[in-house]
Amino acid sequence: MYDLSELEAFVSVVRTGSLTASTRDLGLPKSTLSRKVRQLEQAVGQPLLLRQSRRIVPNEAGRVFYRYSVEILELVSQGREALDELKEDVSGTLELRCHEAFVRGWFSGVVRSFLEQHGDVRVAIGTQQTVPGELEDGVCLWLGEVGETTLRQEHLGSLSQGIYGSPDYFERYGVPASPGELDGHQWVDLLGGTGPGLVLRHPKLGTYPLAMPVRTFTVDQSCVQGDAIAAGRGLGLIPHWLAERRLEAHPGQFRLCLPEWRGPVLPVTLLYPHGHLPRRVRAFMAHLRANVPDEWLRELAKPPVVPETGTHHAGT
Repeated sequence: MYDLSELEAFVSVVRTGSLTASTRDLGLPKSTLSRKVRQLEQAVGQPLLLRQSRRIVPNEAGRVFYRYSVEILELVSQGREALDELKEDVSGTLELRCHEAFVRGWFSGVVRSFLEQHGDVRVAIGTQQTVPGELEDGVCLWLGEVGETTLRQEHLGSLSQGIYGSPDYFERYGVPASPGELDGHQWVDLLGGTGPGLVLRHPKLGTYPLAMPVRTFTVDQSCVQGDAIAAGRGLGLIPHWLAERRLEAHPGQFRLCLPEWRGPVLPVTLLYPHGHLPRRVRAFMAHLRANVPDEWLRELAKPPVVPETGTHHAGT
């Protein structure tokens, strides 16, 4: 039988990709965290993690064992929650905050299925365009870098990004054949989403520092950005997973160009306060973890981009 604290340490390191981030996540010294991971690898009988560049990633054995570790911890959590059910009701008002990109569709479905199981809970959802400064006893689902915060951070997955445009736009202005051709196209920007340091990545060709196209339209909400791209105002970076959800509801609104070139990977993070949380909050967090899309976890197992010939150049 594996030590549960060692499994928690391993899962946290895989989710965050960093010992430093996991020390904040678990509230453990780095030396203790490292020891727990080493002890688990000794118990398993083989290495589970690799250090690549500035990130720690699971090797093949680690990816397999990660899935089972998550299931084991989830079963333990469910067992504890089942016992808690005997002494504490799931009721009251559940304060939820969510990045505006997730509110429509998937997150609403998660909340709806939770309420079907817990009819005595009332839910208040607040849409977030910035990381909350504090949370009393609720949670926040965030997309993108979190930055400095006093809240606990649990990495749930990552979303890759691609460049999308509408069929009408491509018909009028053509489809770019390389990153170097983006300079001649109009751009629909999500406020704070891109900047002078934007880098595109290719699995074989490496990185391409993008000279930012002219922003013809800048918005502060993902759904408005998607509307503008679908209306042919220009090209823009959209997380693939969000684009696929939108295309399921509205087929043909836009399509991916330069499919092998990807923008920055966006982490998906669950934020919540330190200390003991009300039963309704813990129950919702467990429900949310159980409904994390598989696509969010795929980026965790991907190796970093290793260029064959160094930095890519415009026009190639």
